[in-house]
Amino acid sequence: MVVAPIAAGRGGDLRALLDSMNASPGIADPDNALLPFGAFESLHFARFVILDDPTLGDLAQCGVAPPVLPVYLAFMGDCDGPARACLADLAQRAAAGLRRVLAHCTGFDAAGDLLDWLLARDVAPAASYVNWVGRTVRQVREDSALQRALAARVDRSPVTSEGEAQKRHRELAAYVAAEQRAGRLGLTPPAPTPLGWVLANACHAIAVPLAGLAILPFVVLLLPFAIVLLRAREARDPEICPRPDSALLLALRRLEDHDVTNAYTALGSVKPGIFRRALLAVLLFAVDYTCRHLYTRGFLARVQTIHFARWVFLDGGRRVAFASNYDGGHEAYMDDFINKVAWGLNLLFSNGVGYPATRWLVQGGARREGPFKNYQRRHQLPTQVWYKAYPGLTLADIARNQRIRAGLEAAAPSAAQALAWLRLL
Repeated sequence: MVVAPIAAGRGGDLRALLDSMNASPGIADPDNALLPFGAFESLHFARFVILDDPTLGDLAQCGVAPPVLPVYLAFMGDCDGPARACLADLAQRAAAGLRRVLAHCTGFDAAGDLLDWLLARDVAPAASYVNWVGRTVRQVREDSALQRALAARVDRSPVTSEGEAQKRHRELAAYVAAEQRAGRLGLTPPAPTPLGWVLANACHAIAVPLAGLAILPFVVLLLPFAIVLLRAREARDPEICPRPDSALLLALRRLEDHDVTNAYTALGSVKPGIFRRALLAVLLFAVDYTCRHLYTRGFLARVQTIHFARWVFLDGGRRVAFASNYDGGHEAYMDDFINKVAWGLNLLFSNGVGYPATRWLVQGGARREGPFKNYQRRHQLPTQVWYKAYPGLTLADIARNQRIRAGLEAAAPSAAQALAWLRLL
């Protein structure tokens, strides 16, 4: 996530330039002249979004003078492999287009090193989520092509015997092998996970709980005071959840539902005081740990519709940006969270200014559907440019295609396994 202030008076020109990258409202043309996202095989999702916070004035209701903060341009990408390698590839192969966009930002040196400039403004997330760790753009595309080829070829007449299912599996496997030899289908073997990544991830998984055990006595000692402070602040924090402006809603809805997946970007201020900032930092650290080591195979708690998500501190921790890529419509997305993990929403977002009132951090809040939906829409920002590497595919489609490939590569499936596999087609 590269973040840079927009130069004074350049916002209008920048919006027009970003709009020129789109094939439809907010949806990037993958072959656009400025940054042809489709040419970068490691890029799952990407977006340009102008971080112009309309809710800064809410701080006045907390007894704090609203600060004067920049309007930022943010470029975000979810990629395979190291982020630095992806940025280096973008800086090398799309330098001219990136320079045209970034020329609208304060301090951009048109003659300077583009990669160094990007890396200097790359903001690490406080927490991030990946739906399926290790699944690459190439795998998703190849699995989808395989599913389409098999669906067009499969015999859809009823299976009359146990051996018939196994026979059809063998025939389809032979067909795929022939298509591969002819170069019409590619099924690239997964690359081995880098040993350095495995070791670093294992060390992180072990070290964090050990550090937690070391500081546990202090946590136990301080916890009663933290609970008292929390409840005192909850009782007096202002709730700012008016119905969103109709113009904002129209602008947001104009950018939604052009694909089976949508983008969500939100920005808001953290409640004033060290206590709330520290609490949110600790909670996001815990979320990042669980997403890194527990929620790596299709689930974020009980939610299964999110491809990628991130929480990022800005302005020295005074504000937080949240971005996600999710399947389905906006209302269904919000209902999914409210119905399944309202407590999780409360844990994190209740530390934001104006959030619906909570009790003991997890009660109330998002469980009050109307105020919560007003709150999140007020803080949502239009995503000016959004790219998806595999349009038309939901996470359910991707998971099904992954099972199809695994079933095809099974050496000798039983009759029941072969029949179950055929039903996936």
